[in-house]
Amino acid sequence: MTRENVGRETLAGVTLLAIAIPLNIGYAQTAGLPATAGLYALIFPAVAYTFVVSSRQVVVSPDAAAAALVFSSLTALGVAGENLAMMAAAQAILSGAMFLVAAVLRLGFLASFLSKPILIGFVGGLALDILLSQTAKMLGIHLPRGGEFIEQASRLLVSLEEINTWSLGMSLVAVAILLAGRRLASIVPWALVVLVLGVLITDWLDLEASGVAVLGEVAGGPPTFAVPHISIGAWLSLVPSAFALTMVTIAEGLLVSRSYAEQNGYRTRPNRDLFAFGTANLLAGLSSSFAVGSSTSRTAAMDAAGSRTQLPTLVTACGALLLLLFGTSMLAMIPTPVIGAIVAVAVYRLLGFAELKSLWGQSRSECLVGISCFVGVLVFGPLGGLGMAFVLSLVNLARRASHPQIDMLGLADESSAESDAVFVARNDLRQTAPGVMVLRFAAPVFFANGAEIAEGIKERVRAAPPGARAVVLDLEGVSDIDVTGAESMREIATWLERSGLSLSFSRVRSELRVRLAHLGLTARTALFATNREAVDALRVDVE
Repeated sequence: MTRENVGRETLAGVTLLAIAIPLNIGYAQTAGLPATAGLYALIFPAVAYTFVVSSRQVVVSPDAAAAALVFSSLTALGVAGENLAMMAAAQAILSGAMFLVAAVLRLGFLASFLSKPILIGFVGGLALDILLSQTAKMLGIHLPRGGEFIEQASRLLVSLEEINTWSLGMSLVAVAILLAGRRLASIVPWALVVLVLGVLITDWLDLEASGVAVLGEVAGGPPTFAVPHISIGAWLSLVPSAFALTMVTIAEGLLVSRSYAEQNGYRTRPNRDLFAFGTANLLAGLSSSFAVGSSTSRTAAMDAAGSRTQLPTLVTACGALLLLLFGTSMLAMIPTPVIGAIVAVAVYRLLGFAELKSLWGQSRSECLVGISCFVGVLVFGPLGGLGMAFVLSLVNLARRASHPQIDMLGLADESSAESDAVFVARNDLRQTAPGVMVLRFAAPVFFANGAEIAEGIKERVRAAPPGARAVVLDLEGVSDIDVTGAESMREIATWLERSGLSLSFSRVRSELRVRLAHLGLTARTALFATNREAVDALRVDVE
């Protein structure tokens, strides 16, 4: 921080405050919590995060995905009323503890366990679920809390005759201002603009008397610290959803952090960032808020405003505290349809339709994983959809790994070649040199592909010309082998021996060499440093 940029960073903080207040109120309502739960998240959790995190830009806050996951997971447990806030706080504490454990154990690599298709589908499904609830608010229709997406969508359709004209008109104007404002002057906090306009119009025209719902009384004062008083069984019931919240934030948060660091020329420390998320979530739970994570939209807004420090988050914390101390009376007349419009516009970009279309052109199998996760979230709920997507990803991984390409290597220029550089894939050949077949594949040998590799080697041998006496496996591209894979190697060695051929290995990595010896695969198998050495030795044996 320097004198030159403190003004810019402070102004960015004011912008962040204007963006965060309406969104956090909206996300708190999405989670089924009072507006104060969203505002509390802007204070102690955010301040602690700024002093620990290594990223200079990532903004910590409740987001759409977390809010939907909190609400759906708690209602699935039958939680309602005042207990919802207490359980949400406990859920945040559990998530914070998981983050801290992950940081201590240096588990930042877990970010890669949620692939891009899973994240697109998962967040997109949650976004559509949120969009449904916000549409009901925009239409002035009351939907009972709880229930899966299809059930809620059916309720909305049969209730269309209950549309409140004032709510609909106010929502359409708010959406138009938000979308047009983003194009004309993205630096302006249009969410705050429509919120203020909505309050003024509602008060001026007394729209509450015409059926327009308002936020109502918001409790003033700073957050108070307390440990949720719930049973051990209730704590245990929250573990799966807390784990899901943690995993999604790890994947998305570390990805966003790394992306902005690379763009702006600085380095981040993933495990330190995990510790920051853990601290923030612990304080969120202890201060009557709910789970927080990285806010992609607010981070992007701060980057566009030129912010390169965490000062805007501190400015926002101060502003939110002042609002809670002196300005909660101004929040009572906020019209619910306007909050619905603000949240709907914010989450619309998270639906992921464009990303899924792009995935379809790049990899249809991965796109189907994303679509399955999207549909699974809507049909089975967030946890069910996420679990289904994990299973599909593992199946897809096993499918791809179970069919490694097995290449026959040939000599590009046999007369002058002296190194392995001349051995190239020549699948039009039936042997590499007289009596010798050098085969190569690039994959770990494990339970999912061991039998497939063995069968591929057999097919190559059956197609070889008479006189073949040796098979050499180039293992440079093999990183590991498990017990089942070792059984397949022993089986192919026995089959080759019965067919009158020997099995040898070449270009074996040092770590793999130890592994092969441990599994007993080198006792009767020759090892060669290079393919050239193997071909020369075995050709002599044949000739």
